[in-house]
Amino acid sequence: MISHVLPTYNRAPIAFEKGEGAWAIATDGSRYLDLGSGIAVNVLGHANPDLVAALTEQAGKIWHVSNLYQIPQQERLADLLVEHTFADTAFITNSGTEAAELAIKMVRKYWHDQGQDRIEILTFEGAFHGRSTGAIAASGTEKMVKGFGPLMPGFRTLPWGDLDALRSAISDKTAAVMLEPVQGEGGIRPLPDADLREIRALCDRHGALLVLDEVQCGMGRTGRLFAHEYAGIAPDIMMVAKGIGGGFPLGAVLAREKAAAGMVAGTHGSTYGGNPLACSVGARVMEIVATDAFLAEVNRKAALFRQRLEGLVAAHPDVFEGVRGQGLMLGLKCRIAPTDVVKAGYAQHLLTVPAADNTLRLLPPLNITDEEIAEAVARLDRAAASLG
Repeated sequence: MISHVLPTYNRAPIAFEKGEGAWAIATDGSRYLDLGSGIAVNVLGHANPDLVAALTEQAGKIWHVSNLYQIPQQERLADLLVEHTFADTAFITNSGTEAAELAIKMVRKYWHDQGQDRIEILTFEGAFHGRSTGAIAASGTEKMVKGFGPLMPGFRTLPWGDLDALRSAISDKTAAVMLEPVQGEGGIRPLPDADLREIRALCDRHGALLVLDEVQCGMGRTGRLFAHEYAGIAPDIMMVAKGIGGGFPLGAVLAREKAAAGMVAGTHGSTYGGNPLACSVGARVMEIVATDAFLAEVNRKAALFRQRLEGLVAAHPDVFEGVRGQGLMLGLKCRIAPTDVVKAGYAQHLLTVPAADNTLRLLPPLNITDEEIAEAVARLDRAAASLG
């Protein structure tokens, strides 16, 4: 008999009833050190007091109104996003997948209004842009697309990091190039800053739009508010989600005015997107994360964590091959199946996340303490020793 919850996940036999910062507390009272953060979502940890206060205050006022009306909380969040980024405008969504769908629509509408037949969007192998039919078409990943055809046409997938392939593929008929500055599901693979600058230049040369997916690598995760800032470039359109809500369902599409010009009244909408509850939390996340002092601490902790992980790799060469990533978006390249390390971590009351390319993802809360970093590495050490 089928489960009452559609069985689309292979769930671990653990349930959590409470969270405190970097710790998730199971129904049996066991405390787990959480290096997954709900897959880069809980950027300020579990039950963060500032976010609880923002949510509780708003919950006592009004939860939902239609986008048929002005929503001050949505306007406040949009103001903060525009203030701290390249963008001129923002559309608030509920998730990264919704953000991806709007980004694709925005690209198509832009070229339609230009009177040009440009629909092809170039993407890269290993990408993850969500699980809607449009998003999986963009990824081109066989595992994701199998059985769901026919898919949305107009996407062409190139080898990850292969600029020669991009130079050959891009043309004056290309609508956009879409990529993650740091691939998450693809195995914590950062794109070099020089490559990102070259991609921006190629888009400019051919008039194509540049769409960045910072759903996983954004919101301070890499030590900058958004990862593309390291390269000193800006996209035309960017997808944001996960960390922006600190655990509350929230996403956004940010865009320059020119790229967004076609999205006039009636071209897109959302029943729940931009609701007062989500936007109150998102604004508080922005107020905390988008500060120089907070991001400086992320970088300091990232350097400490990485140094200790290098020592872990040296101590367990049969289990780990190396460390990669940026900021507190780190990956341990494994010599064994990363799922084996995840399961060994459960025995040490440690939560981690597997990824492609034989990689173990480490995505702790951005406010994890030095002591918790030391404890995390100690538990990883014991987990690796149990596999040796």
